[in-house]
Amino acid sequence: MKRHVSITRFVIEKTALFTVLLLPFLPNSASANPYLAKPGEAPATLYIASCAVTGGFTHLYVALDYDLFAKYGLNVKHVVIRGGTNISIAALSADEIQFLYCAGESTLPVMASGGDAVLIAAPLVGLPYVLIARKEIKTIQDLRGKIIGVGTVAGMPYRLLKMFEKKFNLQDIQIRPVGGSQPERYGALLQGIIQAAPFTSPMDARGKKDGFNVLYQFSDLGLPALYSSLHTNSKSLRERRALVQKMVAAFAEAVRFVEDNPDKAKASVSRVLRLKDEDALQASYDAYAKRLINRRMIVPVNAVTEGVEIVRESGTKVTKKATELIDNSFAENLEKSGFLKEVWGGRMP
Repeated sequence: MKRHVSITRFVIEKTALFTVLLLPFLPNSASANPYLAKPGEAPATLYIASCAVTGGFTHLYVALDYDLFAKYGLNVKHVVIRGGTNISIAALSADEIQFLYCAGESTLPVMASGGDAVLIAAPLVGLPYVLIARKEIKTIQDLRGKIIGVGTVAGMPYRLLKMFEKKFNLQDIQIRPVGGSQPERYGALLQGIIQAAPFTSPMDARGKKDGFNVLYQFSDLGLPALYSSLHTNSKSLRERRALVQKMVAAFAEAVRFVEDNPDKAKASVSRVLRLKDEDALQASYDAYAKRLINRRMIVPVNAVTEGVEIVRESGTKVTKKATELIDNSFAENLEKSGFLKEVWGGRMP
């Protein structure tokens, strides 16, 4: 009887030991990434547009450069649409593009007034804009009578400048649309065509090197801020929900990838912006991979609500509620499915 008990204990102990040793190699359905492409699955071709060329879209550039979209069965084609958010939202409404990556604060006026666009993820939250002025302009009051350049009167920088103008009683300044990308507007600043302009990183680092003055941080206006955000249209929400989920998952992985691979992230920004200055690239990385990052990508409802009220107060006819402009279900599914824990190595970001 004792010998039988001893043998039984031996078998149990050995079985337990074998299980412990084998456990790391067993499939774990709870931690598996449910959004990856299945073997043999044909990739789905989708178009995503960005509304500018900026370091603020680092996560999009990295996802394209390092095939993060392809992992999820997405063949993503990227285009840049210039000319204002009206044109970008029109392309989204017509389903010429299925996704738009743009500053949420810039798209809210068009969305709130009826544009077919819904916010589904917010990788960056906050106001990154600073006002850079030529060397001879050392104070805010020195701006009186000067020309401040902006890309378009439909964008967030223009709205910020109007608030800035009111705050400091600068009604005699000229806010002039000069179009083009941030580097092109910086060229206008260098040539003296304009005397100041709002920029995002890494242009602030370049400005300091050129002896220009960073006069103002627009975050000091205290506004709710929704920066680089992922949008889709109603057709995608009805007919392509699985693909929308995969796109959101790919962006979430890009957030982790950028954080873990600063050199690769800076290389992507360097390629797109044609920028080689290491200080400028580091400034861009610090802003968009650290200071403004929103790892869970949940769209902040309060920021959208307050943003819509600002749009209403500006005189724009608002036809949609803030809650109609947001669908956080895709970002929330990343946590419910265990995806976020897997991407972040077993911990929640």
